[in-house]
Amino acid sequence: MLEELKKLANYSKSRYYSFPVSTILECQDGKLFRGVNVETSSPAAGICAERNALFQALAMGYTKKDFQRIYIYNESENLISPCFICRQALNDYCNPELEIISYNCSGEKKTWILKDLCQDAFGEDHLK
Repeated sequence: MLEELKKLANYSKSRYYSFPVSTILECQDGKLFRGVNVETSSPAAGICAERNALFQALAMGYTKKDFQRIYIYNESENLISPCFICRQALNDYCNPELEIISYNCSGEKKTWILKDLCQDAFGEDHLK
């Protein structure tokens, strides 16, 4: 998976912050959805790699029960977790047991479980 993530990172549009990120969202049926971050001159108008992949899967009819794990890669020495906007989207549309596997440029990895990153998160139950 790491080699595929590294290749995918070449498609990142990160000319403003020079921080390429790639993601592969793996579904229970083996389908993979790929995403990269797309930066714009107005930061809020861009999209992170994680939401890029997630929203593609949702647009193809996949739902919370379908998502198994998400892989993240960045070209720094840091092992990054999803930003808080991505955590909210993952929390809203993924199983709390979703595995989040992050790789850095050296191939080191770290794994989290979504529910551990999103303790006490705001969600649809709060809107009732």
